[in-house]
Amino acid sequence: MWRIWRLYDPLRAMVVQGIFLFGLAAMIHLILLSTNKFNWLDGAKKPVAATAQNAPMPPATPAAKS
Repeated sequence: MWRIWRLYDPLRAMVVQGIFLFGLAAMIHLILLSTNKFNWLDGAKKPVAATAQNAPMPPATPAAKS
């Protein structure tokens, strides 16, 4: 392992690794923010059909007397 560090400067290698990991984390967060399910800033967007499906029942009408 020590031969590898003779080829590369350890400080430069750690700086490059940190920049790479920060860029990877930023990319993952931006991908998650672009989805409906995992957007924690705006919240999950509910489809229109699901809200109409959970609407309350209409009031009952009395049976007609004959």
